[in-house]
Amino acid sequence: MTTETTTTMTPEEVMKVESAHVLQTYRRSPVVFERGKGCRLYDAAGRGYLDFISGIGVSSLGHAHPRLVAAIAAQAEQLIHTSNLYFHPLQAEAATKLAALSGLPRVFFCNSGTEAVEACLKFARRYWFTQGTPRSQVIAFERAFHGRTMGALSTTWDEHYRTPFAPLLDGVTFVSNSDPSELEAAVSDRTAAIIVEPLQGEGGVRPLRPEMAAAIKAACGKSGALLIADEVQCGLGRTGVPFYSATLGLQPDLISVGKALGGGVPVGAALICERIAATIAFGDHGTTYGGNLLACRAALVFLDELTSGLLAHVAAIGPQIEAALRRVAARHGCVKDVRGAGVMWGLELDRPAAPVVEAALERGLLINRTAETVLRLLPPYIVDQAAVDQMAVVLDAALTAAVGEKG
Repeated sequence: MTTETTTTMTPEEVMKVESAHVLQTYRRSPVVFERGKGCRLYDAAGRGYLDFISGIGVSSLGHAHPRLVAAIAAQAEQLIHTSNLYFHPLQAEAATKLAALSGLPRVFFCNSGTEAVEACLKFARRYWFTQGTPRSQVIAFERAFHGRTMGALSTTWDEHYRTPFAPLLDGVTFVSNSDPSELEAAVSDRTAAIIVEPLQGEGGVRPLRPEMAAAIKAACGKSGALLIADEVQCGLGRTGVPFYSATLGLQPDLISVGKALGGGVPVGAALICERIAATIAFGDHGTTYGGNLLACRAALVFLDELTSGLLAHVAAIGPQIEAALRRVAARHGCVKDVRGAGVMWGLELDRPAAPVVEAALERGLLINRTAETVLRLLPPYIVDQAAVDQMAVVLDAALTAAVGEKG
């Protein structure tokens, strides 16, 4: 297999050209990656990095996964795209697998998790319009992150994301994710939907508490509000179960997924219960690229791997990651909490986390910071014990270098 790149620019030239012509919406780390294999990435100089962020939860099968590589190449040779004006068999196959995994029988394919959230919000409004009693209020939660497009942004909590783009959609109410009484007071017969991340990602890797899950279930039952579970980051097996909402006793009417689904190929999906699907008419929503052959072929590889042993592997490796992180945390007084499940973990610090991320990068470990003080780890699903052990050694060293304390 060739490892040649498509550019002759040096890393310095790449960064210089980007600064001149690429819109500066990302604060990138000063590294240029050229190839990957398994849980490792390699920069232009050939240096290896242990990847414990996996493209922000996207590279679920690691890098250069043989089955995924072969499937993408074969599909590209045959047919990449025809549009949703015509049938093709792969969308039906992928939808069937997602329906079996989630228990929701209908699927709308799109290109990203944010688009899946947008679809869920639209379908919730469409449902109530069809009932003859239109509802527009949406309840969301503190620290929620659902995306940056206008509808998704309207349900994203952090004012840092929201303020420059106001006014956003009317009718969104944010409530505490730890006080059930706030939710109970906010929900009414005007509430179209409650949207929740069962395990918050950008908000700091925060699992929804059982008492809040129970309150959500009760509020939906009392008001008729639909339940949207945003499982873009925590769903599709990342926590060791197909969907984290099920561990909390929640039965969503709609689920948004993305990230892991294509193993690196852009694809998202809204999973929809039958009573809502029955209210959707031709032309109510659409997408040019969504669910094309290439994306569905990649999704099928991922779903097949997930249900053929990978899910069990994630469930087994999760406690090993937790144990390793707790050993590291015990050596550093700046670590306030360790939380997560499967291959989704956060270490909350008592100070900004960015210096630790930089120190880890210098030592060949890729993690990132979220919610300012939380170190987030989202390794590929295929991560093994040897990689976990190495991660712990490097993370320990990075914490010592950045914080200068132990014990």
